[in-house]
Amino acid sequence: MAAFSILNFTITVLLVFLSRTSSTPLPYAPKFDPNLLLIGDARLTNSASSVQLTDPTSSSSSGLLIRSKTFKFRSSNSKKPAIKPVSFSTDFIFSISPHDGDGLALIIVPADFSSNFSRDGFGLSRQSRFFAVEFDTSRNENVGDENANHVGIDVASLHSVQVSNVSSIGLVLNSGIKLHSWVDYDSSSKRLEVRLSGFGSPRPYAPLLAYQIDLGEMWKGEEVLVGLSSSRGNSVQKTCIYSWKFAVRIAPKWLHSQPVNPQAFSSKRSEDKVADKKSLCALRLLSGLIFATGCGLLAAFVVLFLWAVFANNDQVAVIPVKCSANAGDFRYEKIQVVLEDSSDAVKN
Repeated sequence: MAAFSILNFTITVLLVFLSRTSSTPLPYAPKFDPNLLLIGDARLTNSASSVQLTDPTSSSSSGLLIRSKTFKFRSSNSKKPAIKPVSFSTDFIFSISPHDGDGLALIIVPADFSSNFSRDGFGLSRQSRFFAVEFDTSRNENVGDENANHVGIDVASLHSVQVSNVSSIGLVLNSGIKLHSWVDYDSSSKRLEVRLSGFGSPRPYAPLLAYQIDLGEMWKGEEVLVGLSSSRGNSVQKTCIYSWKFAVRIAPKWLHSQPVNPQAFSSKRSEDKVADKKSLCALRLLSGLIFATGCGLLAAFVVLFLWAVFANNDQVAVIPVKCSANAGDFRYEKIQVVLEDSSDAVKN
């Protein structure tokens, strides 16, 4: 009987552990990317309008909403072995209840992260390699937090390498209201920007936080996953996600700041410049010929016009005028003319 009880207890513990670490596909939701997985305490709410990452009724809770599709920060084509840098853009709407807790984090982790998901620190405490953008609502002096309302950049450590105070834009992360965040990474400039505003407000022009980092060098050709993670420690904080979109894009080769073969790239650009100059010279020559031809035709027209005016100046053109009057309209009268002989007067 004792052996049966021990076996039953062991099976129960294993089932609880597996239920917390196993992944569940997210049912179709129009405001979320397809192929999302729910890990830990993450679950779809009853109204199916949001995903709740943490469970306030549990003693210690953490949850993860993660994309099941991996991607690489360096993409190579089998036909053309040249490596192309990959950028990404994502935006999500979330809310954090007004309690102390870890808050929310956008994380980029290796493809095997699900098996290493832990119960605290955004689920990253057992992960040695990760990149995260944390929306932190607790002041943890052990990792150098300045306040309990900041956005930070974490690289393989929860000690943020750069922090921005959210109070500077008049927002509070754990106010309970919906917030909208945009995170963009450009592989050509190796720049990551984080923007934040209240729900319904337009996307801010200036980023709340900007950080220079080469994620392509950090992850090289390794397949990675991206997710939204939350943990609350011993508090009753609740984190909800209302929408999430994520997109990767391959930057054109000529935009990359460090080409694979700089010398070949430079020579190719020089050849393009020479070709452009030749095309420009040909276009200028053609334009000059057209202009000269036009001037010649205009001069010939002026000469012909002047010749027509001055060469025929001595000729009078007689234009017969047709009389419209009828013969019966004229009347003839006899006029008598008297001539006086003035020869005598002239002689005298």
